[in-house]
Amino acid sequence: MNSNSSKLLSQAVDAFASLPGIGKKTALRLVLHLLNQENYYTERMSEALVNMRNNIKRCSKCNNISDEEVCAICTNAARSNGVLCIVESIRDVIAIEDTQQFNGRYHVLGGLISPLEGVGPDQLNLQSLKERIEKDDIREIIMALNPTIDGDTTIFYLSRLLRDLPVKISLISRGVSFGGELEYTDELTLGRSILARVPYATPE
Repeated sequence: MNSNSSKLLSQAVDAFASLPGIGKKTALRLVLHLLNQENYYTERMSEALVNMRNNIKRCSKCNNISDEEVCAICTNAARSNGVLCIVESIRDVIAIEDTQQFNGRYHVLGGLISPLEGVGPDQLNLQSLKERIEKDDIREIIMALNPTIDGDTTIFYLSRLLRDLPVKISLISRGVSFGGELEYTDELTLGRSILARVPYATPE
C-alpha cells in the first residue's frame, strides 16, 4: 500500500496492526472491508467497543469479567457452591466453560507467581480467597493453572496458604501437556482433565 495515498487509511491500519496476532496485511484487509460497508456497520462496531471498554467490570467476588457488580456465574443458583476452580486469567474461565464439564465457581488470580518476572503473591488476587473458602463453605479447590514452572510455583504457594483449612485440593490431570496453556487446549482434553482431576499433596 502506498502510505501516502491516505493518512486516515494508514492510521486505521496501524490501529488494527497493534492488536496481537494481526499483521499489516491482515490489518489492511480488515480496514478495506470496513471501508466498503455502510456507515452504520462501522458505527455499530465502534459503539460496541467503546461500550465494552467503558462499562465492563471485574466481578467483586471472583474477579471474572462482568456487566454487573457480581458476574453471572457467581449469581447462578444452579451452580455448585462447594467446588472452587482457581485459574490464572479470564481466558481460562472461557476455555473451561466451553467444555461444559464444570459446574462450580471460579476464582481468577490475574496472573501467576513468577520470581523471574518479579511477580509475587501480593500482585495476585489472593486477599479474598481464604475468606471465600470459609464463607461459602468450599469443600474442594481445583487448581486449574497452566502446567508450567510458574503454574507449579503458584500451586505450591496456594497449597501452603490453604493447608490449615478443611478443604480438598485437586489438580487437573496432566492430559494438558507440561508447558502448555489452557486456553489453547482442545475442549475434549481440557474437559477430561477437569473430570479426571487428582488430589494434590502439599510438599513439606
